[in-house]
Amino acid sequence: MDTCRFSLFALIWLLAHSAVLSQVASPEGSFQVSKDRISHRIEALSKFGHDSIGRNYRVAYSQGDLEGRAYFMGLMKAAGLEVSIDYAGNIIGKRAGKFPSGKYITFGSHIDMVPNGGNYDGCVGSIGALEVIEVLQEHHYLTNHPLEVIIFSNEEGGEIGSHGFHRNLSAASLKEKSNSGLLIADGIRRVGGNPDSLERIHNPAGELAAYLELHIEQGGILEKEKRDIGVVEGIVGIEEWECTVEGMANHAGTTPMNQRQDALLAAARLIISVHEAVNSYQGRQVGNIGRITALPGAPNVVPGRVIMSLELRDLSKAKIDSMFQNIETRAAAIAGSSGTRISFRNLNLGSTPELMNPDIQQAIMASATRLGLSYKVMPSGAGHDAQEMAQVVPSGMIFIPSQGGISHSPREYSTPGDMANGAGVLLQTILALDKK
Repeated sequence: MDTCRFSLFALIWLLAHSAVLSQVASPEGSFQVSKDRISHRIEALSKFGHDSIGRNYRVAYSQGDLEGRAYFMGLMKAAGLEVSIDYAGNIIGKRAGKFPSGKYITFGSHIDMVPNGGNYDGCVGSIGALEVIEVLQEHHYLTNHPLEVIIFSNEEGGEIGSHGFHRNLSAASLKEKSNSGLLIADGIRRVGGNPDSLERIHNPAGELAAYLELHIEQGGILEKEKRDIGVVEGIVGIEEWECTVEGMANHAGTTPMNQRQDALLAAARLIISVHEAVNSYQGRQVGNIGRITALPGAPNVVPGRVIMSLELRDLSKAKIDSMFQNIETRAAAIAGSSGTRISFRNLNLGSTPELMNPDIQQAIMASATRLGLSYKVMPSGAGHDAQEMAQVVPSGMIFIPSQGGISHSPREYSTPGDMANGAGVLLQTILALDKK
C-alpha cells in the first residue's frame, strides 16, 4: 500500500513539474544575444574602407574590403569557427554538430557595400550570424546539425559570391568590371579565391539543410507599420529593358509645335504610361525608369532620339510579362499619335523571382512570437544572396526595420534594439530547424 502511495505521489509530482522539466531539458529557450556586442562590431566594421574624401568605399575587392574581411575572419576564428575561403572568394566558417555527417544549416550575408553606401546593409546579417555562434559557444551548446557561417563576396556587384557558390557564375561574368575597377576574375583572386577552379566548388544541393539570411529591410514598411520583424515570402524577379524613342531632330526655333516629331515628348508620355500600367495591377509590383538620355542634347534642337531604361519587379514572372505587354501596347499607341517609333530591347540582366521556403517562414514566425516580437509577411523588393541560395536549398530571410526607409546611403541606420531582435529571431529559428 505504501509503495502504491509513493508511486502515485511520484506520478503527480512529475505531471505537476513537467513544464519545469521541459525547460531544464531545453535551455536554448533562454539564450540571449548581446545588443552591445552587435552594435560594437557594426561600429568597428564601419572603420574599414573610405575614399580620399572620407566617403564609405568598402566595395568588393578594394583595399577596404580586404581589411574588413581580415577583421571579420579574425572574429570568426576567435569564435571557434574553422575558417576558409572558397574558390568564389566567399568566407566560410564551419562549426561541428553532434552528427558530423548531418546536413549543414548555413546562414550569413555580405560585408561589401555600394560606393558611398551604408554600414548596415549586409553587415547586420553577417554580424548577426556570428552572434549566433558566440551565444552557442558561451553556453557550450552543441547543435545536432553542423553549422556554417558564410560571408558572400561581392553581393553588391550582382551576387557574384552566391552565384559562384553553386557553380552558376558564367565566364562572361568573370570578364566584367567590378566597382573596384578590377575585373571580377581578378577581384576573386585578390580576396583569396580562384576563378579558374569554380567548377570544383561542391554543389550545395543535398549537403545543406537550410540557408537563412538576416538583413535590413531597405525600405520603410516595417517602421511605418511599427512591426519588429519582416518574414520574407519571396525575393522579386527583376527584368530590365533599354527603350528607344525615335523621332526627328529639327530646329526648335523654326519648327511649329504641331509639326514636331519630338522624341522627348513621346518619352515623357511613355514614362507616365509606365506608371499607370504598373498601378493598374493588384499587388506590390513596381516599375521604374531611372535613366534617360535625349539626343542630340542641344537647347535649340527638337530631340530626335531618346534612350531610357525600364525596370519591372514582382514576385510573379507572369505578372512581369503581363505588365511589359501592357506597356508595349501603350507605347504603340503613343508612337502612332506622335509620329515616333518606340522599341524595347531586353537586356537579359534580370533575375527570376524566388519564393522562400514555407516551413522556414513558419519557423521564423514562431520564433518571433516566442520572443514577443510582432512581424509582417512581406516580399523583398531588392535582390539578395538568398535569391541564389533558394535555387538549391530551402531558404528563408528575416528583415528588421530600416530607419526612414533609407539604404545604400551613409544615412542608413537600424537601431541596436532592432538588430538584436533580428539576431535573436535568427538564433531561435536555427535552433528550431536544428531539431528537425
